[in-house]
Amino acid sequence: MLNSPYRIGNLGNPGMTPQVPYGSPYPAYPVPPMSTNKPMPMPVPMPSGTQFPPAGGPQTGVNVPGQLPMEQSYIENILRLNLGKIATIYMTYENNSQWNAKIFKGKLEAAGRDHIIISDPATGMRFLLLMVNLDYITFDEELNYMYPYTGGVGPQR
Repeated sequence: MLNSPYRIGNLGNPGMTPQVPYGSPYPAYPVPPMSTNKPMPMPVPMPSGTQFPPAGGPQTGVNVPGQLPMEQSYIENILRLNLGKIATIYMTYENNSQWNAKIFKGKLEAAGRDHIIISDPATGMRFLLLMVNLDYITFDEELNYMYPYTGGVGPQR
């Protein structure tokens, strides 16, 4: 290894000239020592009681038990405020040879971040619909909707 033509730099052999591999366009540089006597920087401790904001960003408004947080007016939260109501759900399925668009009507049973569950009141059949295919939803009655700045739950027009 001491006489290897592929060795770069002077690896602990004082007095030896660094060797450069044949045809290498890069000059040979001495390799710095692996350990130094400098102390490693220590992490700075945080004062006790330090609190960080939640990962989702700063929270605004007052959260009331049993109600959704005021700043979250996402589709799934709006649907959860209206469980039990009859909804007409319009879905689009791209590149489908049998049907490109489909309409589902039923009682709103549940809603999650990526899905909606409705049931047909006449047959009791349940449908699990994916939000990725959702175009829009209509209701035949007023909605319960909590907008972040209104401070309450109730019909909003």
